[in-house]
Amino acid sequence: MTFEQLRIFIAVAEREHLTRAAEAIGLTASAVSSAIKNLEAFYNVELFHRVGRNIELTESGRAFLGEAKATLARVRNAELILSEMGGLTRGEITVCASQTIASYWLPPILMQFKKLYPGVTVRLDIGNTKTVTQAVLDGLAEVGFIEGKIDEPALMVQPVVSDKLLVVTGSAHPFADGRYLTALDMLYGTSWVLREQGSGTRSAFEAAVRQMGVDPAELSVMLELPSNEAVVMAARSGGAATAVSASVASLFLRQGLLVRAGIDLPARNFALLRHKERHTSRAAMELERLSRAASEDYKAGLAGL
Repeated sequence: MTFEQLRIFIAVAEREHLTRAAEAIGLTASAVSSAIKNLEAFYNVELFHRVGRNIELTESGRAFLGEAKATLARVRNAELILSEMGGLTRGEITVCASQTIASYWLPPILMQFKKLYPGVTVRLDIGNTKTVTQAVLDGLAEVGFIEGKIDEPALMVQPVVSDKLLVVTGSAHPFADGRYLTALDMLYGTSWVLREQGSGTRSAFEAAVRQMGVDPAELSVMLELPSNEAVVMAARSGGAATAVSASVASLFLRQGLLVRAGIDLPARNFALLRHKERHTSRAAMELERLSRAASEDYKAGLAGL
C-alpha cells in the first residue's frame, strides 16, 4: 500500500463520490477509480459498495477509515519534521481551503509562496468550512482556510482578512430595482438559491438573516448547490436571489450580468486554521505571513462593491 493510495481512499471515503474526490485531490476520476480497485484487489477486501453511479463505504471500509487517517497524519507530521531540518529548500505542505477562498483569494498567495520557495510542494484540497475543519483536526492538512466562525477548541483560528457577503440577482429580478430590503422582502419577496449546508457562505448568510429577525428555515430555498459558480449562474436566470462573497460576484457585477440587491450584510472573516497540539512547520508560518500581507490587496480589489 502506498501513501498516495491512502490519500485517495480517504478522499473518496469522505465524499462517497469518485468525481468530487478526484477534483479535491487534483486527479482524474479514472485514476481515483483505478487506485481504489487496485487497493481492494491487492488485499482482497471490498471497501466500497457500488450501487449504480453511487459509491458508499462497506463495514470494512468504515473500520479502515480511522486507521487510514491516523496513518497518513503521522506520515505527514514526520515529513514536516524532516523538511524543517533542511529549511525551506524542499518538503511539502498540505493546505485545505473552502471553495470561495481556494478559488478567489488563495491562488495569488500560493503563487507568491512558490516563487519564494520553489522546492516546497504545495498540495491544495478544496472543500467547505465543515470539511476543511475536519481535515485539520484529522491531520490531513497542516493549514486550513475557512469562511466565518467555528467552535473547535483543538484548533487555532486566526482571522486573516475581512470579506463582504452580497445578495445578488439577475437584472429582471424584483430585487434589482435598488430598494432597501426588509425582513419581509427576504422571507416573501423571492426564492433563494444557496450554497449547501456546511458551507461558510451559507452559515454567514443564515447568521445575517437571523440578525434581521428572520428564521433561515422559513426562507423559500428552491435549490441548494455545491459551488459558487452554480448558484451565481442560477441567480442570473432571474428566478431567484443568492448570497455570495463579493470576490465571487465582482466580475459579474462589473459586467452588468448581476445586480447587487439593496441590503448590507455584516462582514465575515476568512480565517486560518492550525492544530494547537501539532508541530507547526516553517512553511506553515511563512504561508500565514503571506496571507496577512495579502489582506490589503484583497480589500482594494473589492472597493466600490
